[in-house]
Amino acid sequence: MPDFPERVYTADEVQAAKTLVEQGYKHSLTVEGSPDFTAKVNSALELVKTAGYSDFLTSYIRKIQEIDGITQLRETEVSIWANKFAVENYVDFASLLVQKAYHMKEYLEGELYYGGNAEKRSVAKRVEFLNELRQKTVDAEVKEECERLLQMWKESSFAF
Repeated sequence: MPDFPERVYTADEVQAAKTLVEQGYKHSLTVEGSPDFTAKVNSALELVKTAGYSDFLTSYIRKIQEIDGITQLRETEVSIWANKFAVENYVDFASLLVQKAYHMKEYLEGELYYGGNAEKRSVAKRVEFLNELRQKTVDAEVKEECERLLQMWKESSFAF
């Protein structure tokens, strides 16, 4: 299988990345940051695995990097930049990872991946993940946090 493009910016790079993902390409996900950041991200990644979303995440994200700025998806780098505050609640961060992977999926598919309707679709994916995690985890605290977060999303303007 050919190498995944170093960056995903031009139409050719996007098409190459999309084709590879369609053929089953998975990234070897790396985490860069302080030991505390890395530990919290790894806890979130365990929850992603528990819920059955590891393949989805590694199809669309190659790196999670600690930054001092605003947490965001860096589409052209196929990475998520996250600050130390974003990873504090590892259940919520796990759902954010799935949401950002969904944004990346839509980016590769040429969909409008930001704005009103796109945000509703990606939040729906996040809620789907939280429901799956709540059902599959045996950890009572994680289950309780999923329920709290689901209630929060239900009461938000994204009501599902």
